[in-house]
Amino acid sequence: MKKGNKIFYDMILLTGANFLLRLAEMSFQVYLSSRIGAAGIGLLQLVLSVAALSFTIGSAGIRTCATYLSAGELGRGKGGNLSGVLSGCCRYGLLSGSAAAIVLWHAAPWLCEVWIGDRAAIAALRIFALFLPVRCLHGVMTGYFNAVKRIVSTVAVAFLEQCCFVAVTLALLSWWAGADSGRSAVAVAAGSCAADVLGFWMLTVLRPKAGRKVGARPPYGRILQVSLPLALADTLRSGLNTIEDLIIPRQLALFAGTVNAMADYGMIRGMVFPVLMFPAAILFSLAELLVPEFSRCAARGSKSRVQYLAKQGLRAAMLFGLCAGGLLFALAETLGEMLYQERQVGSFLRLYAVFVPMLYMDALVDAMCKGLGQQNANARYNTLTSFLDVVFLWYLLPKLGLSGYAVSFAITHLINFALSLRRLTRVSGIRLAIGKPALAAICTAAASGMAVLLDGGILAGGCYLLLLAGLWYLCGIIGRDDCLWLRRLIGGRY
Repeated sequence: MKKGNKIFYDMILLTGANFLLRLAEMSFQVYLSSRIGAAGIGLLQLVLSVAALSFTIGSAGIRTCATYLSAGELGRGKGGNLSGVLSGCCRYGLLSGSAAAIVLWHAAPWLCEVWIGDRAAIAALRIFALFLPVRCLHGVMTGYFNAVKRIVSTVAVAFLEQCCFVAVTLALLSWWAGADSGRSAVAVAAGSCAADVLGFWMLTVLRPKAGRKVGARPPYGRILQVSLPLALADTLRSGLNTIEDLIIPRQLALFAGTVNAMADYGMIRGMVFPVLMFPAAILFSLAELLVPEFSRCAARGSKSRVQYLAKQGLRAAMLFGLCAGGLLFALAETLGEMLYQERQVGSFLRLYAVFVPMLYMDALVDAMCKGLGQQNANARYNTLTSFLDVVFLWYLLPKLGLSGYAVSFAITHLINFALSLRRLTRVSGIRLAIGKPALAAICTAAASGMAVLLDGGILAGGCYLLLLAGLWYLCGIIGRDDCLWLRRLIGGRY
């Protein structure tokens, strides 16, 4: 199968899988919100944020390292060294993951008492600690499978993991947890860890035999060279993100208009954002494929292909982000009522829908930069903006409430996107034009505004899509060339 053909069909496969998985996740989130309420969702989000920090510390940059080094070996035609890369990454991940697990186990009571504010979350954190090494090894295997393009295997394992997570969590929720938010957090932790164990075992069994070379030595020097800067930067950024999550309810409670800070936090992080990012499954699928593809192209010195993929990727992300953002803006109130029976969710969804094009493009830009070996630069940008987030939230939340959160979100994400995009243009050599993107944004705003006048609903969504397609066609944003490009991509000729 030709390269363009392969990337296209891998993206279609990953997109379908990601949509189904995200649909299952969002449906489960809706179910949880109806069971434990917005405040319970807020507590769960804090537990998951602390668990995510412990995983970031434990994995220590090894998943990206596994993808980058494995793809680089393939790009240089040294597939026989893959076994050494994988062995070294697994040992590194096991060691760092075990150390992080010990710290999380002993720190859980203090974290719950001082920061989370609920001792009932201790058990959930300790369950995450017990299985943290396995989770780190799972990350190594996932990164390796992405590098060697075992997409079907990765998708199949992801479905099995999701089924395991839902089955274990629902069983514990139904037979034991009830409506108790602390027990619900334990149920989610147990389901998540069971899925990690199953996924790691399946990936180990399905590991391709190709690339095993007897006596291949793990390249510990290169592993440390790639992973340690990532580990330091990712840990700092994840730590700042966790601090951000932990201070939001605290600082929000100081605002005079706040009734229930934990419920407000749960509504934004646990209800609005999952809906906001749901359509991004397409771009996240493309991002997963672009990291190893850019790494292989960089190893071969294929600058023209790098520029081609960068331009097409940015254009696709921009148009899709505008389309999805406008649709979410138009249907915000309908989605809030339909999913959560809460009109306020729809109001916040409409507010944050404005940022969707930037968020979606930023995800793809980050992936392309990582594939071109710019992980350290991305890590610096992410750390900087996370630090700014903490500072802004500390001062703005007591004064402006949830409006302060929106202001901080807009400023920091815009800075991050601008810095990452500038880095991509410098290392790839592409040039950007603002004429057509601006025109596309104006058309999207007009179509979305007309759809809002129809007062939401399926009819408004359909009218929005038809009107947007018409405006983009008339203004030359999309045309016959796009159809020809898609046909060439499917046929592998570009």
